[in-house]
Amino acid sequence: MKKIRLALLSGGVSSEREVSLNSGNQVFESLDKEKYDIKRYDPKFDLAKLVTDAPNIDAALIILHGPFGEDGTVQGLLDLLDIPYQGAGVLGSALAMNKLIAKRLYRQAGIPTPDYICISIQDPDPDPQKVKDLGFPLVVKPVCAGSSVGMSIVSNEKELPAAIEKGFQNDDTLILEQYIKGTELTCGVLGNQEIEALPVIEIIPGEGHEFFDYHAKYVAGATDEICPARIDEQTTQKVHQLAVQAHRTLCLKGYSRTDMLLKDGQLYVLETNTIPGMTATSLFPQSAAKAGYEFGVLMDKLIELAIEENKRTNLRRAQ
Repeated sequence: MKKIRLALLSGGVSSEREVSLNSGNQVFESLDKEKYDIKRYDPKFDLAKLVTDAPNIDAALIILHGPFGEDGTVQGLLDLLDIPYQGAGVLGSALAMNKLIAKRLYRQAGIPTPDYICISIQDPDPDPQKVKDLGFPLVVKPVCAGSSVGMSIVSNEKELPAAIEKGFQNDDTLILEQYIKGTELTCGVLGNQEIEALPVIEIIPGEGHEFFDYHAKYVAGATDEICPARIDEQTTQKVHQLAVQAHRTLCLKGYSRTDMLLKDGQLYVLETNTIPGMTATSLFPQSAAKAGYEFGVLMDKLIELAIEENKRTNLRRAQ
């Protein structure tokens, strides 16, 4: 059987570069070398080579996180080159990457999400009354950063300026969000037209982690991750429903992972990830494995979905 010529993209230029490289290494090791002829590309250095090689590439795996990788930019380049790739296209990637736009769309779709206000680097001082209405503690997070980069939980008004300054080191727009202390849950979905909700994971940040921060996400043993989550069947079904609804609301394809909080029986959607991490400690592969998709099988499925979606959307391309 002829091998699929596969481009594996990892690295890039965002603050999550090292995570992307680690994920890329694990994905490379898991791929069946009898099935795939794999070439690796780091967008920080190899974009010109990718363009040159495009006619000889059958599909791409984008293992990039954050801006210039998960936000539609690389997806647009691959669309122009007519290279199939896994996951969301330009529109969905851009919508999900921008937490402010995503929250607005969640609200329009009736998806519960914590209350928030927004500030920009041009007008960095939040309205005191609006801050008071949110109450303390509150969460400060960059609009377009991933992996909790630049995020803080602020206990009182005195801590707010430092948290805002930290946030602006990573983005020019910030969300100040109502803090909800509850059970952290995450749910992945898989598929293009037919979407399968995967087992729910409960996340328990370890000692010294106030929330599921960058260190807690990527250091083995820094959190307890329980799959399936210790929630009843009715709540599980609601989590599945919200994960699929968020996926569709943001115009996503292939796969995604939506993070939520559960408090007093009420679920709140925080954000949806279009390229979930693929390291040894990552959540999406753990959940997929519980559903019967071992790591290599999961990669095969994502590539299959990428090629399928490319054939469908190529109807738009002039022949």
